Amino acid sequence: MNRYPLWKYLLIVIALVFGVLYTAPNFFGESPAVQISSAKSTVKIDESMKARVEKALQQSGLKDNGVFFDFNGMQGSVRARFADTDTQFKAKDILEKTLNPDATDPTYTVAFNLLPNTPKWLQSLNALPMYLGLDLRGGVHFLMQVDTKAVLTKRVQGLQSSVRSVLREKDIRHAGISRDGDNISVKFRDAETRSAAKAVLASQMTDVNLTDVASADNTEFNVTISLKPEALQAVVTEGVKQNITALSKRVNELGVAEPIIQQQGPDRIVVQLPGVQDVARAKEIIGRTATLEVRLLDDSVIGPVDANTPVPYGSEMFKGNRGGELLILTKDPVVTGDYITGATASFDHNQQPAVGVDLNGDGGRKMREATRSRIGKRMAIVLFEKDKGEVLIAPTINDELGSRFQITGMGTAAASADLALLLRAGSLAAPMEIIEERTIGPQLGVENIKQGRNSTLYGFAAISIFMVIYYMLFGFFSVLALSVNLLLLVALLSLLQATLTLPGIAAIALALGMAIDSNVLINERIREELRAGRSPQKAIEEGFGHAWATILDSNVTTLIVGLALLIFGSGAIRGFAVVHCLGILTSIFSSVFVSRGVVNLWYGRQKKLTSLSIGQIWKPTDDAAK
Repeated sequence: MNRYPLWKYLLIVIALVFGVLYTAPNFFGESPAVQISSAKSTVKIDESMKARVEKALQQSGLKDNGVFFDFNGMQGSVRARFADTDTQFKAKDILEKTLNPDATDPTYTVAFNLLPNTPKWLQSLNALPMYLGLDLRGGVHFLMQVDTKAVLTKRVQGLQSSVRSVLREKDIRHAGISRDGDNISVKFRDAETRSAAKAVLASQMTDVNLTDVASADNTEFNVTISLKPEALQAVVTEGVKQNITALSKRVNELGVAEPIIQQQGPDRIVVQLPGVQDVARAKEIIGRTATLEVRLLDDSVIGPVDANTPVPYGSEMFKGNRGGELLILTKDPVVTGDYITGATASFDHNQQPAVGVDLNGDGGRKMREATRSRIGKRMAIVLFEKDKGEVLIAPTINDELGSRFQITGMGTAAASADLALLLRAGSLAAPMEIIEERTIGPQLGVENIKQGRNSTLYGFAAISIFMVIYYMLFGFFSVLALSVNLLLLVALLSLLQATLTLPGIAAIALALGMAIDSNVLINERIREELRAGRSPQKAIEEGFGHAWATILDSNVTTLIVGLALLIFGSGAIRGFAVVHCLGILTSIFSSVFVSRGVVNLWYGRQKKLTSLSIGQIWKPTDDAAK
């Protein structure tokens, strides 16, 4: 009567194997390590760095437990694993001195890190431990304020330049363009010219308001151009998003396993770096953003350029990263990285490595104007980093350039891929200021882990003792199902590489409480059936069948609340919601499916079953019934 088909037991076994495989990595721990990454966008790390690190450690007499090269799709890094933290500290000092002879201008970043001790065969199955959040692992927390005024200023400056370019292209004469706060004022000498200008601007700029302004004596005909409210809001929103994207692409250099970079409010960004204790280094990396500009060579400089060549007013001298060539460039850029919408590594018509660059409308217009009369001359792409400029490449202009052009002469395919990556990376849309800073020591994180683990274990033990005493063998079955629930929940969190925090531990404890509630409903329902005179086998069947509807209803309503927290919450609330929702799903599976499978396996084949070990069944007496 109460028997599972073979496929259901196979499904339970598969779930158990899955749970064991993906939960196990959390028990192997981590080893201290040192990560070497590039401190400059123009310097890339490849496999050769691994040999340099191994040689430096060998010469210093430090023993490592393995040196590994890792490439995450954007940049490479080398990690060296050690047996203890003492060796880790010594190795960091040695590698910093060996790899960065000039301490004032380091080429590589050497940072502390932790590597999981998970066996390689488990890693090949993508079985990795859960990431630990800031409150469990320690680290640094920054709350950054984005300068939204700078974002708007930059956008208004671009708008002013675009208005000038549009009027020049359409050959519409004006008496001057000036900026007044967040508005642009354009002067005209007659009403007809103003009307023509408004028609052109309205057709090409849909996100602005055009307002006529006439002088008292009707001698001036002006137009005030301002961004629409929704456009102003979009500028701020996109500026914050661009800053988040730029930070995300650069914070990996700290060796942070799972950084948290997210928006808080309209103009603030939260940056959490678990495991990082060097606050100064964290600030340096967060504040470091590369900016790209296209500049023209100064035509007034004739002949070769050396360190003694006088630099004309309005120009600057830069050093190229290839051969150290000195170039004198104009200060005013043709376009900046803000105008670049895409960049891909490609090949030119001679099948040589090149980079295809896409500009937006304003950028294409500026590039055409700048290169139209400079065919045969050179321009330079300059990378600004830490307030220092470096010429990446200075190609010759072979034709008028527009919204899409190619940069040739890259030398190698790797060089073209690197430059395309830099062009796509972008820069900060606006400067940011750290308005809140917190550091959580690793010892506090260890204490939090210990307390969270103990609270969960003690709660589990108390529930188990109560269930076994009160429901006897069925209580043991419930505890077994609860163990499977915990196993599957941790396995899912590890598979998804979720970040575990204190709210997450609270959600796990809540999931255990909800899971045991389902088993209590089942056991009590079976007791009611026995109390009503059903046979043991029929009581098991009816008990699980009737309890299932109640369990499903209660869990679905709770899941709706969890999904609402997940959709509308942020930060710790969102982390709690993820664990909460997964806990509900594993609870339903273990409390009903696994629990009944165990009961069926134990009692299902007993044809002449006369009693169940489910504790004391209280039956009403005749007096109580009356």
